[in-house]
Amino acid sequence: MRLLLATLAPLLGLFLWRSKYTLYYNMLTRMDLPDGYYSEGEVSSHCRSMNSVSDRSFKYCEDASFWENYDADGKLEERRVVVSCDSGRREWNTVMGPLLNPFPRGSLWIHSPKSGQTTRLILENFPEDHTFHPLGVEIYPSYSGNASYMYVVNHAANKTVIEQFLITPLSSSAKHIRTLSHPFFIASNALALTSPTSFYVTNDHIFTKRLPYVGAVLPMVETILGLPLSFTAHVTINPDEKAENVVLSHTVVAPFVAYSNGISISPSGLEVAIASTSIGTIYFYSRNATTNALTFSTSVQLPFPPDNVKYDHDGNLVTGGHPHFPSLLQLLARKVDVAPSWVVSISPIEGVVVPEYDVKANLSASTIIPPPTNHTVQTLFQSNGKTFSTSTSGLLDTVSGNLYVTGLYAEDGAMICHP
Repeated sequence: MRLLLATLAPLLGLFLWRSKYTLYYNMLTRMDLPDGYYSEGEVSSHCRSMNSVSDRSFKYCEDASFWENYDADGKLEERRVVVSCDSGRREWNTVMGPLLNPFPRGSLWIHSPKSGQTTRLILENFPEDHTFHPLGVEIYPSYSGNASYMYVVNHAANKTVIEQFLITPLSSSAKHIRTLSHPFFIASNALALTSPTSFYVTNDHIFTKRLPYVGAVLPMVETILGLPLSFTAHVTINPDEKAENVVLSHTVVAPFVAYSNGISISPSGLEVAIASTSIGTIYFYSRNATTNALTFSTSVQLPFPPDNVKYDHDGNLVTGGHPHFPSLLQLLARKVDVAPSWVVSISPIEGVVVPEYDVKANLSASTIIPPPTNHTVQTLFQSNGKTFSTSTSGLLDTVSGNLYVTGLYAEDGAMICHP
């Protein structure tokens, strides 16, 4: 027993040191967040639900990504938004539980800023016997109206897979091409495309809720203790379109991260950001655009556990997350109706770091975490849950200024804020 305690004590000390901000501010205390704060104006007059058709399937939305449509001259025609939602998440969530009913299907939606409409995508040729619980979604740009490949992480009934679709700008349906499966798609979460047929994919846990007997305990232990067991891989699909059983090239490029969650590639293509949810940190990597290899460069501590991450077109990283983990667990247990939201932008800076930053927010990040090195953090949106609940993704269009936010258990699904 003494030997065991002597072994565990340093590990416990390491955990407490790495997770000190997350442990104190996101688990042991509840931060005094406002009903609603938006950096560009009053929430009541600037923010609204993206559910333009009042469809009850548009709720519990996890991810959102831009779909850029270019004309023949390479000019941007429209920057649409694709959103993944799962109205059955309370019955089937392989990350947090429960695993009760996998059969009600989730859904994919396309929002058009030009029309202001959010339309549900019809999944054409999707196998009738397949279950569908979408998380991460990414879609390749369309040029001159050409079709784009879209990839969706699917936490299906039997295992986690990645679905490949084909979609055109004039269509309201997505044609299912194939289901991608690999032994290392253990707990795939988020995607970042490196070409029409290759991508990075995060795997958030080694121990999952699917495990018999221990599935109810080990995933939570991995999460709470911040065990660095998860990883990110780069995957390339066999280019042979006619191949029934495609060959996937799978290479681990970022191992030993605690709860690898969101991932995004910078506009230059030379940097990759990965969210480490358990310890409230964003890891930045230098990317070799030829080999897709990643090399760790730096990290930024956040005042909350980050979920998804998305670079805007100016090179700033936008991330949403969960400021109070116990509230999220209470929401899952149906003891409360909402849980807090927080979305920030992380910007690279050079020179002297000012200790007091994020000064306009109702609750400034600078009151919780020390100033990051070579970066600064600005709050874009925050709420105690009353205005918008359980933020996961933040997506900022630098042309229109629109901010899109998805909510894991938000009844409104996703919201848009206009400057």
